Amino acid sequence: MSKILVVDDLKSELDLISAYLTSAGYTVETATDGKQALEKVADSKPDLVVTDWMMPGMGGLYLCRQLKKNPETIDIPVVACTAKNRDVDRMWATKQGVKAYIVKPFTQEEIINVIKQVME
Repeated sequence: MSKILVVDDLKSELDLISAYLTSAGYTVETATDGKQALEKVADSKPDLVVTDWMMPGMGGLYLCRQLKKNPETIDIPVVACTAKNRDVDRMWATKQGVKAYIVKPFTQEEIINVIKQVME
């Protein structure tokens, strides 16, 4: 089954998303910020990254840009998981290389469906 890296600075969000994805059969790793996420991507090469947008230090969009700049990680799809829900936010995320966009709060079904679509 596919390996997914979940990145969020809030433990409650990490735990929730991890539980949703694990119950759907995915292998899940977690990181609490963008810097830690880059290290984990280098070590374990996940099939997909789900990242919060606003985090201290390196946020999700900067993380996405870093992944898209690197030839070894350019093909890893990134899903933004954020409370930002304006059209301009979605457009900006897409320009940074985000493949899909999930708005918090979300249901288990919503996040699983988005992940399945992106993985196809």
